[in-house]
Amino acid sequence: MESAISSRNKRQKLELKRNYPIFRYLGGNLISFCGDQIYLVALPLIVLAITGSPLSMGIFAALERLPNILIPLTGPLADRLNRKAVLLVCDFCRGLIVAGIGILFTLEQLEMWHLYASAVILGILTQLYSTTQFASIPTLVQNKDLHTINSFQSIIFNTGVLVGPTLGGLIISLFHPGYALIINSFSFFLAFCAVATITIPYEKQLKAKDKILISFLSDLKVGFEFVFKTKILNYTNIVLMISTFGTTLFLTVLIFHLKSTVQLGEIKIGILLSIGGIGAIVGSLLTNIFKKYVSYLKIVFFSLLMGGLSIILFGATTSYLLLIIANAIGTMSVALINPCIRTIRQTNTPEHLLGRVQATSRFITWTLLPASALLAGGLSSLVGTSSVIIIGGVICSLSAFILLCLIKFSHN
Repeated sequence: MESAISSRNKRQKLELKRNYPIFRYLGGNLISFCGDQIYLVALPLIVLAITGSPLSMGIFAALERLPNILIPLTGPLADRLNRKAVLLVCDFCRGLIVAGIGILFTLEQLEMWHLYASAVILGILTQLYSTTQFASIPTLVQNKDLHTINSFQSIIFNTGVLVGPTLGGLIISLFHPGYALIINSFSFFLAFCAVATITIPYEKQLKAKDKILISFLSDLKVGFEFVFKTKILNYTNIVLMISTFGTTLFLTVLIFHLKSTVQLGEIKIGILLSIGGIGAIVGSLLTNIFKKYVSYLKIVFFSLLMGGLSIILFGATTSYLLLIIANAIGTMSVALINPCIRTIRQTNTPEHLLGRVQATSRFITWTLLPASALLAGGLSSLVGTSSVIIIGGVICSLSAFILLCLIKFSHN
């Protein structure tokens, strides 16, 4: 850990209150996050309009998560390439693809193969973007400000959750899901402009051409070795792999469940999801308070348990009020966890390994997501969306106790 801090302090960084580049950076994230929430409402409704099948949504979600198997490759790329250039290319390309989907659907020319192909490409770009963004933040802020920035980023993300779904539901109900995606595409271009205004440190590393592949494979190995040897990274990754399997069962069928099973309209769905954003903002604020009194791992344990129970309640009720409460508790739980996990990874990792460690960790935690999404679609066709959601909640709750067992095992 000391090597991580010393490496990070070699470069002079601005005090947080005067660090305008990081705030412009996060401002671009806010715009992008709002657009993402519109996308999450519009896409399932588009699939439902084309096929009417939860299995098709499961296939789409699985394909979108299939690039998770390539996540380890994004680590060396984020550590070796110009991070600012990577972020700009990802934002621009994602904006074009999402706009294309919206235009095709508006013109009634969209087919499922368009969506399937887009899902894979968007998945690859999103993974590369996320890894690069994670690795960029510690180069822009002082180490002592990392948790503050991570929690602030969580607040920004959840502000997007608050605004985006209601806006998306309103646009869809008044106009067309295709228009919602076109608006979403503009959020990527605005985020592109925000990133273009900042300087992200980059040290070019030249290598002989015949050694590039060997070096790349070596980079992958170093990332995996570091994660497996660092206990806190290793067992938090294992637990998150289990919990995200459960939450993906829930998230894959969420919109289908609200639309087809509970029979909610687009505006009510948007309001429900947006109120979840309030819970998430509360969670992001609470994590800064809780970290003063309890460890990150205790926060993660209670949040996993609380989140799993909220998913079970969500699947077991059709009451609109209880659905709102359960969703708000669930999003608050996620918001409590995310800054803790990000800070654990960043403070235990040397700066030159940040991309590889984040990519390796995400690979471990997300490796089962394509299977989970496909399983959610298939099971929903057999037993219904309510049962699938409850199963997801049970798995998420169990992951909290698995964390306790791993902590006890590591101390023996």
